[in-house]
This record gives sequence, structure tokens and C-alpha cells, in this order.
Amino acid sequence: MIPGLPPGLGGGELLAWRLDRARHAASWDSGEGAARLGGRWNARGVHAVYCSLDAATAILEVAVHKGFRVLDTEPHVLTVLLLADPGAVHVVRPDGVPNPNWLRPGLPSAGQQEFGSAMLARHGMLAIPSVVSTHSWNLVFDARRTAGLYALRAQERFALDPRLHPPGP
Repeated sequence: MIPGLPPGLGGGELLAWRLDRARHAASWDSGEGAARLGGRWNARGVHAVYCSLDAATAILEVAVHKGFRVLDTEPHVLTVLLLADPGAVHVVRPDGVPNPNWLRPGLPSAGQQEFGSAMLARHGMLAIPSVVSTHSWNLVFDARRTAGLYALRAQERFALDPRLHPPGP
């Protein structure tokens, strides 16, 4: 059980999910993209890996940036990982972020990236509410500090439900 997570997310095995373009499937846990560009919870240079605690949220997190057309027409891989020690995950509750707007859609601020980077430096793994699905949770971890705290469970070819990308009129 992970204290602070809603019931159902903190008991038993803890899995996390991530969706990547197929060509990046082998390096899913490198954090290279986030280190190169920065992200919602990391500044440039921090090798953050973004996952979700359920597969549907992982799909939405990618769809909000790429759109359903890309998920329908370009090969993607869904990855599931097992967290070896759920107690190693630090839970960031909504009232634990200095600015509540950080949990709303929009571009991240420098302060938000600094906050996330400092939390990752301190804890290594964070569970934090999803912005795209407010009742869902994401897992963000520093790829360079958390070796051995997770293991690849499976990767599978992703197939988007075609109803999410219907033909135009």
C-alpha cells in the first residue's frame, strides 16, 4: 500500500504504463526526450520518465499532445512496468504543489519545472495527479537515480480504437 494514493492504486502490485512511438520502444526508460526538451515536472537536463498508473491515462497523456490521428496512423508501443518497491514512490497530493494552476492544462512554468526537478532529486519517483485526467495519477521518475526500482513487465503493439479517429464528413 502506498500512503496517499486513492484506494485501488496503492494496494498489491503497482504497475505503471507508458505509450511511445515504436521506434523509441527500446529506450522507453531513458528519459532522453524529457532531458532534451524539459517537461511538466522536469527542467532540461533531468532524465524524467513519464508514465501513468493506468493504461487509459497513458494513452490520453500522449493523445493530448499528438492527437488521435497520429496514434491511429503511426506505430506505437504500450509498455507496462512493475515497481519493485511501491514504498519508494513519493505521493504529491494536489495541495502539495505551490501553485494549483500547475495541475491545469497549459504550458509549464519555470517554477513548476524547478519544483518537479527538486522533487525528483529528493525522491527519485513521484506519483502526481494527471492534468489531462484529474482523477488519474501519473508516475514520474528520474531514470538515472531509480535503476533497480522497476522492471519491464511487457511491451505490446498499441492499436487505437478506430472510433477515436473517424473519417471526416
